[in-house]
Amino acid sequence: VQLQASGGGLVQAGGSLRLSCAASGRTFSSYIMAWFRQAPGKEREFVAGISWTGDGTYYEDSVKGRFTISRDNAKSTVRLQMNSLKPEDVAVYYCAAGRTYGERRDASMDYWGKGTQVTVSS
Repeated sequence: VQLQASGGGLVQAGGSLRLSCAASGRTFSSYIMAWFRQAPGKEREFVAGISWTGDGTYYEDSVKGRFTISRDNAKSTVRLQMNSLKPEDVAVYYCAAGRTYGERRDASMDYWGKGTQVTVSS
């Protein structure tokens, strides 16, 4: 599976962005999908994950209620809708594909896309 993330950019605090991740290959629905992020000087951290069919989602506590992950298996796409953005959300955001629902460790993911930068101005 090859993953390509897009949709990052610069937004003011309180604003919104929607990230997209397009997957190639015929097995997209075989993977759980997740978003991670890495802020400057920090380790990469889990943000959100979604089950194979999209009926289950899980989030890192700091983004609950603000971010929504979704997927469209027909289009092999996973999205991250980010609302009420804060300066602490500034990071490079990565999409990833894995096998186990509920996993939050980046070592558990099998495939990674290149990141997309999200910048929030205060």
